[in-house]
Amino acid sequence: MKSIDISIITVNYNGLLETCELIESLKKHPQKCSYEFIVVDNGSLQNEAEVLQKRYPYIRTIRSEKNLGFSGGNNLGIQVAVGKYLFLLNNDTIISDDSLVHLYETLDQSPRIAAVSPKIKFATSPRNIQFAGFTTLSKYTLRNHAIGFNETDHGQYNIPQPTNFLHGAAMMIKREVIKDIGLMPEIYFLYYEEMDWCSSMIRHGYQLWYNPYCTIYHKESCSTGKSSSLKTYYLTRNRLLYTWRNRKGASLIIALLYQLFIANSKNIIVTLFRAKISQTKAILKGCIDFFLLKHKRKRYEFTGNTLFN
Repeated sequence: MKSIDISIITVNYNGLLETCELIESLKKHPQKCSYEFIVVDNGSLQNEAEVLQKRYPYIRTIRSEKNLGFSGGNNLGIQVAVGKYLFLLNNDTIISDDSLVHLYETLDQSPRIAAVSPKIKFATSPRNIQFAGFTTLSKYTLRNHAIGFNETDHGQYNIPQPTNFLHGAAMMIKREVIKDIGLMPEIYFLYYEEMDWCSSMIRHGYQLWYNPYCTIYHKESCSTGKSSSLKTYYLTRNRLLYTWRNRKGASLIIALLYQLFIANSKNIIVTLFRAKISQTKAILKGCIDFFLLKHKRKRYEFTGNTLFN
């Protein structure tokens, strides 16, 4: 069987139109490397995998009757992918040229490079930068920021370089790295899973890279930030969970105490003052459910398609 350079994996959840637009953008821009395209229909209300397979018979689709979350959906695609490199790509992104090969070439440069993200720009005008790398995560408060966020692109971030974290909307990783560190941790379900994955890669001695020679356009609005109760819940719970899985000793204790008694206490006071009771409840539930979670440090093993291991 002919080898495939890249397995492009996208997770679809009631997003048929956006997934079709992503596939169409790839059709318009033939790539300089071979690839397969895998769509994981992650518990959509209707069987959108069936619709996509009929419309695009050359892609591969997987239907999950249950929403497995961001990590679970991607892991489902990873387990059946046959490419040398696996490109996890949000279905609300657009490919605008043939530059995926630059990500492939970055990974080829060194066995120490585990994964790479492209430059990511907002798809809507004025198409400002969303991601050009991430700063270091603070030890106790667990805060960092995306380099270049919402800046006009004047080419100021056009040099490939290592980064502390990758962006979950577009990240390419080596198959052998996943065999080494395991799959994306599914315990998070939503938010912080790619950050945890990146931290695991760093602990295993790998490097993460940002390569602006490839640019992906993301339909997410730069004004996104008006949190739903669901988003608040997962951010609260999973920030504590990330702390538990990635800090040790005194750092772990201090970071947990900060999250519980400073950051979350402040958020509770703010939401109460603004009469956002559902947000207050989400914060409290997130804290409680963190303590109730079992197997907090579980590793998710990669088996993959044995024909290609």
